[in-house]
Amino acid sequence: MISEYDVIVVGAGHAGCEAAAASARLGSSTLLITMDMDKMAQMSCNPAVGGIAKGQIVREIDALGGHMGIISDATALQFRMLNRSKGPAMWSPRVQSDRMKFSAAWRKVLESTPGLYLWSDSVSRLIIENGAVRGVETLHGARFSARTVVITAGTFLNGLMHIGRCQFEGGRISEPASIGLTEQLREAGIRTDRMKTGTPVRIDGRSVDWSKTVRQDGDDDDLHRFSYLPSSRRRLRQLPCHLVYTNAATHDILRRGLPDSPLYNGQIKSIGPRYCPSIETKIVTFADKTEHQLFIEPESEDGNEYYLNGFSSSLPMDIQLEALKTIPAFADVQIYRPGYAIEYDFFDPTQLRHTLESRVIDSLFLAGQVNGTTGYEEAAGQGLIAGINAHRKAHGLSDFTLARDEAYIGVLIDDLVTKGVDEPYRMFTSRAEYRILLRQDDADMRLTPRGYEIGLVSPERYGLMESKRLQRDAFIDFVSSFSVRPSEVNALLEELGDTPLRQGVKLVDLILRPRLTVAVLAGVLPALADYIEGHIEAERRDEIVEAAEILLKYGGYIDRERQIAEKLRRLDEVKLQGRIDYDAVSSLSTEARQKLKRIDPSTVGQASRIPGVSPSDINILLLLLGR
Repeated sequence: MISEYDVIVVGAGHAGCEAAAASARLGSSTLLITMDMDKMAQMSCNPAVGGIAKGQIVREIDALGGHMGIISDATALQFRMLNRSKGPAMWSPRVQSDRMKFSAAWRKVLESTPGLYLWSDSVSRLIIENGAVRGVETLHGARFSARTVVITAGTFLNGLMHIGRCQFEGGRISEPASIGLTEQLREAGIRTDRMKTGTPVRIDGRSVDWSKTVRQDGDDDDLHRFSYLPSSRRRLRQLPCHLVYTNAATHDILRRGLPDSPLYNGQIKSIGPRYCPSIETKIVTFADKTEHQLFIEPESEDGNEYYLNGFSSSLPMDIQLEALKTIPAFADVQIYRPGYAIEYDFFDPTQLRHTLESRVIDSLFLAGQVNGTTGYEEAAGQGLIAGINAHRKAHGLSDFTLARDEAYIGVLIDDLVTKGVDEPYRMFTSRAEYRILLRQDDADMRLTPRGYEIGLVSPERYGLMESKRLQRDAFIDFVSSFSVRPSEVNALLEELGDTPLRQGVKLVDLILRPRLTVAVLAGVLPALADYIEGHIEAERRDEIVEAAEILLKYGGYIDRERQIAEKLRRLDEVKLQGRIDYDAVSSLSTEARQKLKRIDPSTVGQASRIPGVSPSDINILLLLLGR
């Protein structure tokens, strides 16, 4: 057993797994320390990956060379592309996952990664010398040294769980909390606070009357997935989800339990997620609603355990069970475990650099829920960036960061570092000002070259991306130059209620029409169908055609947004950190001085995104910098 490593990662959740795998694959000897090696990348809450904006993050992780997308595809029980009725900027992939197979797949990846070592233990203390982390000490008395350390402790830091008035320590149900790290880091000058999250009841599918539910199937095609690798496919039996509704009787019982709810009796004082409220919060906040949707989601391909999405609760167990039985499908319901709430420590992310390295303790990186975020995807994206930078810091290499116009991961980290959090941070498409540039379909074009530059993307994967680009662009050239006669398409146009042609046009002009798609036109234009079959590889044909079609239909919007992004990026090129004494600039607003001093933005662009810093404050900064 070696005791010296380049990188140590603390915690094997979604952030820790990506961080450890990335640093090891980049060439750092890496130690991953976790309490329980049978629960790596555990889906503590919803057994699903992706969703609105979250799915884009997973595709970005995959494009950079991470693992979440590949593992999600392999362990998917259901796939859906959300928001297909909207524009492609809003399309968001989501899978229902086999929770146990997902975790097992991650363990297999980690155990087969050269240079990555595992240790089952709990870290109780960091070794800090001269303001820099130099290793860790564990509960079992082990001592490991490292050049850099990544903390991804999730909800385990002083974790406290609640079911009604019952309280018990733990980071997850039946798992111990992590004690000691928060106190040490607080003493070192890192600001900490508490947050809350919750999880729903798990039910026994054998006790559900499925005839009284509404069935929801996934997409029936294999076109869309998370990973851009052609070999990445769904392998498990595809299963439906089901929908039920609460009713007035359900709500009456839930209200009866409110005096014993830790959310309303003063037991819980920490911050919870506004966008994912508990069932008791729903009936209080939306008192006029007579029903709420609940989704019954499978946890595994072969098991009977189901996740009841929408019924997160910390009410007493008897209240939870009694309320469930008022729903017709659950009249005889049996549960595996009740819902519960958990409080845990997190660290102020405005004390981080964009690399996710601490500004307070050198060589210490923080990723995942310890930074005030929620969600597997947000954690994994942070973990990947932290792992990359921990490796690069250990070997004296330059920082690796992503801009807001490059990736949702860039938006996520910039929001954390610049704005901080006042509730558990979740990514939404609305948080990104460049949504049309950050589509899920082109994450590989945006980020695979970046991953290749640093050595995380293999030459083979990079070659696949370049091949896709060449085929896509050649197809665009073909449809831009190919002429179509009225006689070839007017019958189709009249059938669709579209304006017939009076003269020949280029094929691209037809593709630009809202009612027309490449697939529809290929049905009446043999030359188009022949080109697609003869010039685009069969394995990725639909993917490449779709990518080309999006660029054609939305090219104007994409170009305009890119021009705006390039103009604003100039502010991010103006270095600011350490160049101005904010206390000495009386022309700045008081709020601006306070926030600029506290956050200490690295660029003028980052300063412009700090809440409370006005455009006039930015103009003053630019004048002081001679701009």
